[in-house]
Amino acid sequence: MLHRRLWLFAALAILPTLAIFAWVRLFPIVETLRLSLHKWDILSRNKPFIGLANFQELMGDRLFREALLNTSIIAFGVLIVTIPLALVLAALIHHRTGSRFGPFNESAIFVPHIVSLVPAAMAWKWIFDAQLGPLNALLGVFGIPAQAWLFDPVWSIVCIIILCSWQALGYAVLIYIVGFRSLPESVFEAAKLDGATGRQAFWHVAVPMLKPITLYVSVVTLISAFNVYAQALVLASDSQGAPGRQVRVLVLDMIENSFRNYRVGYAASEAVVLLVIVLSLTLIQFGLLREKGRR
Repeated sequence: MLHRRLWLFAALAILPTLAIFAWVRLFPIVETLRLSLHKWDILSRNKPFIGLANFQELMGDRLFREALLNTSIIAFGVLIVTIPLALVLAALIHHRTGSRFGPFNESAIFVPHIVSLVPAAMAWKWIFDAQLGPLNALLGVFGIPAQAWLFDPVWSIVCIIILCSWQALGYAVLIYIVGFRSLPESVFEAAKLDGATGRQAFWHVAVPMLKPITLYVSVVTLISAFNVYAQALVLASDSQGAPGRQVRVLVLDMIENSFRNYRVGYAASEAVVLLVIVLSLTLIQFGLLREKGRR
C-alpha cells in the first residue's frame, strides 16, 4: 500500500513538468505535422487537406534543394571543425587545470557560446569586411590580395562555418573537460607503465573512453548547426544588402515561405523534412557508436 502511494505521489509530482513539456515540445511537432498535410494559407479561410502534395512540391523546388544543400554543408562543416578542435583544446586545458589560469581559460573559451547571435555575427561581419575588415588587412601584410569574403557564395558558407564553429566550440570543450575529469587516473598510470607516451595514451586510451561524450557533443552540435539562421541572415547578405540571400538555408527558407509568401503548410513540410533529417542522423550516430562498442 505504501509502495503504491509513493508511486502515485511521484506521478503527481512529475505530471506538471510532463504537461509543460508536452505543450511546449510535443504539441508543436504534432501541429507542424498536421499543417504540412494541408494547403494552409494565412490569407485564405479554406485550408483543404492535400496529403503529401507539399512534400511532392518540395522535391521539385530549386530553392528548397539549394537551402538543404547549403544547410547540410554548413552543419557537417561545423561538426568536422568543432569536434576535433574541442577535443584537443579540452585535453590541453585539462592538462593545465592545476595552474592559476585554468579557470580563466575555461571561462574565456565558453564566452562565445553565451554571446548573443546577432552582435556576434555583426562583429564577424566586420572581421570579414572586404574593405575595412582586419582579416584582409592581416592577409595584406603577407602579400595576399583582399578577398570579398561575404559576397562570394562559397566563401560565405566558409565564413558561416567559422562563425558557427566559434560559437559551438566553448560548449563542446566544457563537456569534454568534464569527460576528461571523469576518467580514472589508474588507466593512464597503467598505460604509462606499459610504455605509452602522453600522445599515445591520449589517442588510444582517452579518446576511446570518451566515445559517449563525443556522441553527445556530436548530436548537439549537428542539431544546432542544422538550425543555422541568424548567422546566415546577418553574414550572407547579397550585393543589394538583402539579408540571407547570398546563402539560403532551411530555417530562413521556412520563415520566408511562412511570413512572406503566406504558405504555412508548405513551410511546415520543410520543417518536417528537417526533423526527419536530424532524427535520422542522430539515430545513425547512436548506431555507429553501438557498433564500435561491440567491436
